[in-house]
Amino acid sequence: MEQVTELTSTVTELRFALDTFYFLVSGALVMWMAAGFAMLEAGLVRSKNTTEILTKNMALYAIACAMFLLVGYNIMYVDNVEGGWLPSFGSLIGSQAEGADHALESDFFFQMVFVATAMSIVSGAVAERMKLWAFLAFAVVLTGFIYPIEGYWTWGGGFISSTIGFVDFAGSGIVHMAGAAAAIAGVLLLGARKGKYNADGSVNPIPGSNLPLATLGTFILWLGWFGFNGGSQLLISDAENSTAVAKIFVNTNSAAAFGAIAALLLCKITWAKADLTMILNGALAGLVAITADPLSPSLPMAALIGGISGSLVVFSIVAMDKIKLDDPVGAISVHGVCGLFGLLAVPVSNADATFGGQLLGAAIIFAWVFSTSFVVWVALKYSMGIRVTEEEEYNGMDASDCGIDAYPEFVTVKSQS
Repeated sequence: MEQVTELTSTVTELRFALDTFYFLVSGALVMWMAAGFAMLEAGLVRSKNTTEILTKNMALYAIACAMFLLVGYNIMYVDNVEGGWLPSFGSLIGSQAEGADHALESDFFFQMVFVATAMSIVSGAVAERMKLWAFLAFAVVLTGFIYPIEGYWTWGGGFISSTIGFVDFAGSGIVHMAGAAAAIAGVLLLGARKGKYNADGSVNPIPGSNLPLATLGTFILWLGWFGFNGGSQLLISDAENSTAVAKIFVNTNSAAAFGAIAALLLCKITWAKADLTMILNGALAGLVAITADPLSPSLPMAALIGGISGSLVVFSIVAMDKIKLDDPVGAISVHGVCGLFGLLAVPVSNADATFGGQLLGAAIIFAWVFSTSFVVWVALKYSMGIRVTEEEEYNGMDASDCGIDAYPEFVTVKSQS
């Protein structure tokens, strides 16, 4: 009997260690997505703004980690009332819960890198004309307060998850659409880049400086998404959960692949060209949409969700230009439009979700993040300002904000010519 007890204890400890390790590895993959966002955005902005966009991505990740450590995790998870709307602002992390399946610190790390992802979405949408320090000030508020509060309402056991029946497995709405909502508020107040739109409504394309870098960033994000979605299963130490993780990986990969293919084909049909930037965003659109529920759909259904998303993002990017909403990297379309689509696709294969519940949950998240972000952006606009001067925008933000050129040889040759 004693040997059986010891064996049971050993198995329990091994499962605890395995689930903790899986959480940490998944979190590390999501952290690596910060590099993906940095490379993607650096490739899609002009060379004169490359150092500044890299600075923003590096700094926002550090700020997100600091703010989630100091206040964000407390708001989102600690000592909150089930089904409530007002966080308790409990103490940081606390003691290990009795009977927990993994170390509490591993869960904290995993949740921390998610908030950095939400803030990275804002970075690309406001690129090439927002003041660096205004952006970083906003990052403090979003990662420390705005995101954790809606995170409590959903993943933290608050009223959205408890009373509405809202389902968002890994964050199509909670992370991606929320980041897009904050971005829209900023872009509306910021305005478009100089020369992007003409008075007659026509659009002047502003191509990125380094498409190989943007492609590398997309592949890094694709890889990181396996941790994003796979880690959200939370457990892997038994047959049921490990099988679920395997299906999540395959569905995630299929959605991205079919999203890229759909964007490729649509570009060929529409413009007779294979637009690389649209293909990259098609893959990301598939990843965002399947994130709402990568487990319930069959493999063909996951491919269909990805394919629809890959087409939808192309139409959305064109539509954003029609209404003069300038988004240099297509972040609002990828994460906002396709994030919403992913939420609305959940009830097709998941009986626990309803279209009404998904739509209401999405509306609450968007309304909260957009309205609070708008207020913060307005406060920043009338205090420190949010937009660089016309001269700074023309010369590039690398010179005004950082004093370092990303491609100094290119700048030297250009000036000499």
